[in-house]
Amino acid sequence: MNSNSQSANSADTYSQRLADIVGTAIALVTLILPVFVIAHYSSTNVQNNQQPLVQNFKGSQD
Repeated sequence: MNSNSQSANSADTYSQRLADIVGTAIALVTLILPVFVIAHYSSTNVQNNQQPLVQNFKGSQD
């Protein structure tokens, strides 16, 4: 009976270790990915959306 409980115990240890690794990976992606996405899109928006401050309008001047 002890051998059966040891094999079940090692399987539980493996699944617990795997769950810890997967949970850590999900936590890191959840924390880091939004920062990179915001930094990427905010830097491209600043460069592409610059407009002149003064616009010249052609009109009839009588």
